[in-house]
Amino acid sequence: MVALAQLLTGVLLVTIAVSFAAGLLAWRERPEPGASALVLMLGGVVWWAAFLVFELQADSVARKLLWTEVQWVGVVVIPVAWLLFALSYSGRDEYVSRRVVAALFVVPVVTVVLAATTPYHDLLYQSTSTARYGDLVLLQRTGGPWYWVIAAYTYVLGALGFVPLVDLIRSNATLFRGQSAALLFGSLTPWVTNLLSVAGALPLPEFDPTPIAFAVTGVAFLGALTQFRLFGASPAPNWRARRLVFERMDDAAIVVDSHGYVVDANESAQGLLGQPRRTAIGRPVEELLPSLGSLDDDCLEQTTVSVDGDETPFDVSVTPIRDVRDRFIGRVVTFHDVSQYLRQKQRLEVLNRAFRHNIRTDTQMILGYAGQLSPSSEDEAEAVEILKERTERIRDLGEKARIIVDLLERERDPPQPVPVAELVGDRVERLREAFPEVAVEVGDLPADCRVPGTLRPVVWNVLENAAEHNASDDPRVEVGVEVADGRVEIRVADNGPGIDASEYAAVERGTETQLEHASGLGLWLIHWGADIAGGRVTFADNEPTGAVVTLDAPRLDA
Repeated sequence: MVALAQLLTGVLLVTIAVSFAAGLLAWRERPEPGASALVLMLGGVVWWAAFLVFELQADSVARKLLWTEVQWVGVVVIPVAWLLFALSYSGRDEYVSRRVVAALFVVPVVTVVLAATTPYHDLLYQSTSTARYGDLVLLQRTGGPWYWVIAAYTYVLGALGFVPLVDLIRSNATLFRGQSAALLFGSLTPWVTNLLSVAGALPLPEFDPTPIAFAVTGVAFLGALTQFRLFGASPAPNWRARRLVFERMDDAAIVVDSHGYVVDANESAQGLLGQPRRTAIGRPVEELLPSLGSLDDDCLEQTTVSVDGDETPFDVSVTPIRDVRDRFIGRVVTFHDVSQYLRQKQRLEVLNRAFRHNIRTDTQMILGYAGQLSPSSEDEAEAVEILKERTERIRDLGEKARIIVDLLERERDPPQPVPVAELVGDRVERLREAFPEVAVEVGDLPADCRVPGTLRPVVWNVLENAAEHNASDDPRVEVGVEVADGRVEIRVADNGPGIDASEYAAVERGTETQLEHASGLGLWLIHWGADIAGGRVTFADNEPTGAVVTLDAPRLDA
């Protein structure tokens, strides 16, 4: 049996070495979330295993009893450190406050004190005897009332520590699955071993091999530290970030349970509720927001709520909450302030009326009166022509502005699919009628392919620009359509003078300055129209001369 004692001692020394190495690696990662708690836990393992070696090598019962009592320091530290590590590593560090840590250590401190005063009571152990296996002498002790208290406490903390790690494995954060699986496997092994030891299901019932099982823990943690970047890619921000998204989002949001009571609210909701969150929680939502009416799943409607004395319009989005068994348990109600949008809409309606009626009527009147003028000299004739030209330019500018306003008003409307062959074909025919001197070549137009209808004025403006400003002796416009990966690409190329880079630089940048701006609204119409349709526009030079305008839009097949 001497060989057995030597074997147990050797395995324990391996446990100490592996746990110490993992602890050193974790120590280097401080102050990463969970690193300090992991060092404390592995330190508890080293403590327990080291003094268990002393117990096995002791040559008297008294010394064995001494080393047994000392081991309790490491035994009680491990479950507390394990829970603190799991909470910190998974981002639930709001639970790792000084008050919580102090409370968690109450039972362990009492246990250590009872272990140090064992000769004076039987709370921790009721009886002690020895069992001999050859030259190996083991202590056989019967647990007292507090022994089962600390055992239950240990298992409860262990189970609580597994919860956030299991949640990480189940989550979609695949980056952290390897880390969490290694930690879960390494930590589960000693807990299962200890449970079997307490139940007396192991070959040596007097010997608790839990410290030896921690060798598996050390290897798993070493793997997590070296192979899975345990602290190199930490999931700790995830849990806090989700809460911050809810707390700091601009839109007001409240959580209502299945009975209609407010159970949570973010910071933005306080003004909406008209009172602090702590007083609103627990009250019926119908009492706090009577204008909201009945809450139906998946509804999206508009309501008006008094905020600081002002009637404010909101878009209300109601999202049902269901548990893992798909049972309805509540709702998240989100309020989006649309007052600015409605004011913008009102402004656009006024501008639309001005562009649609006032500017068009006035320019037509100016052109009519200009046509009645009878110039008596070349200078007067030139002045009349300039007047007509400028008036027509203002009319065209107003027309483009009117189209832009129409597009902006329809930005929130659902897209209306139109066949791309019809959209391109009709505008090509219109172009041929308006510019008969321009040769227009069209490639094959795909059948059964639809794009957003808001591209109609966009495609026309691209074609019109390509033909109108083409001063070539042999003006040509080439139109091609390609479909791939759910996108439709409409390409218009011409052989004219091309588009000055300064014209579309402001459009691509998204803003104009006094030095860099487009000469009109045509390019902005193309850019905004493509954007509203869910696409984008790019400009390039054609070879040897000309420009290539490419519209990339989503395919909306019915």
